[in-house]
Amino acid sequence: MAKPQKHTARASAARVIAEVIQKKHSLNGVLTAALTSLPDNDRSLCQQLCYGVIRWQPQLEAISQSLLTKSLRAKDADIAALLLCGIYQLRDMRVPAHAAISETVNACKTLGKPWATGLLNASLRNYQRQHDEIEAKILQQESAQYAHPDWLIQRFKQDWPEQWPAILEANNLQPPMMIRVNKQHGSRQDYLTRMAQANIDATAIEVCSEGVLLDTPCDVFQLPGFADGDASVQDGAAQLVAQLLDLKPNLRILDACAAPGGKTCHILEQFPDNQMVALDIDPRRLLQIKQNTDRLKLNAELIASDAVDVDNWWDGQLFDRILIDAPCSGTGVIRRHPDIKLLRRPDDIATLAQQQQQLLNKLWPLLKPDGVLIYTTCSALKQENEEQVASFLQYHPEAQENAISPTPAERRSFGYQRLPGDNMLDGFYYASLSHR
Repeated sequence: MAKPQKHTARASAARVIAEVIQKKHSLNGVLTAALTSLPDNDRSLCQQLCYGVIRWQPQLEAISQSLLTKSLRAKDADIAALLLCGIYQLRDMRVPAHAAISETVNACKTLGKPWATGLLNASLRNYQRQHDEIEAKILQQESAQYAHPDWLIQRFKQDWPEQWPAILEANNLQPPMMIRVNKQHGSRQDYLTRMAQANIDATAIEVCSEGVLLDTPCDVFQLPGFADGDASVQDGAAQLVAQLLDLKPNLRILDACAAPGGKTCHILEQFPDNQMVALDIDPRRLLQIKQNTDRLKLNAELIASDAVDVDNWWDGQLFDRILIDAPCSGTGVIRRHPDIKLLRRPDDIATLAQQQQQLLNKLWPLLKPDGVLIYTTCSALKQENEEQVASFLQYHPEAQENAISPTPAERRSFGYQRLPGDNMLDGFYYASLSHR
């Protein structure tokens, strides 16, 4: 029988990071499972290590390679990840250097690989001694300097020749926590007063009618009335989507790629009696929508189906409003999901663009003649955004793009693009389409 694995913050972080880097698993999925096996006082450190190391992995990997005489074997990916954890602690955390080194070295034993203690101890101490030389050397590599893969840097340079350095910098920042106040339960100003009474410092987000920015992130259950549906966590850029739909009572609405349900719920919070059909291809992700609608006491018809397979789910009734929050590269939300840098590949973009095109073409006929279709992504790449809408309009002369006022982001040749970090918000694209 295999011995049960021991769990400490650093050893667990190394296992999680190794799975993300080597097996290309989602950071959130692997980390969520790992945290359940840790005591409460270790969870925060584990999470901080995982997100920090993945965020800065291209830099940390360059440093690691300069410290090792040869790369570690694939079966020792956990030790390679543990070295990255050690370097990250010495560079970016307030852990005393002696504790960072000793605890990281001890984690080798927790991982069942005591042979690596000498290697990690020597590597981390060499980093301390040669710090200035190593840091100067890695800055000569663009991917290390900006902590992004080369291909993605080139895509940003191509699309945004003036803004690309600011985009990369914004992607590497820790994201702020933003919430959406449920207008059915009270005004934003009233909720800000309740937050102040709970000693939570926050301010209104100017561009979002229900948005609130927290000075410091907190556990959601510290938010007043969270369990009762008084507020939800959602970035301000995502909150703008519901404002674009020109909502009113007695509408039939389709949210075509709905999970985890933030936009579905926000739309229903405006007029809870509207008929909402929420689709997602993954039945497990529909459970997330159900949890959100239950907490907020909202009703939606939830259907597990690929939205493009119209014959499989559509009942023949046209929609007043259609939201296509399309599957995309996620290049506008890298600050929230730093593993995107490691999981995405250059050829993914063309594949995603094809999926987006299919969604637009298949769902467009389901819109009423006087209806509105909103196409949105959390991408910062033109191929998925303005070029996608330009292509759609070229092949659908009966369609037109609508001007949006007030503008949700910078006007582009087609649609509106918010780049990562603009007004502290995520990167997002928006376009409004209707029949001529």
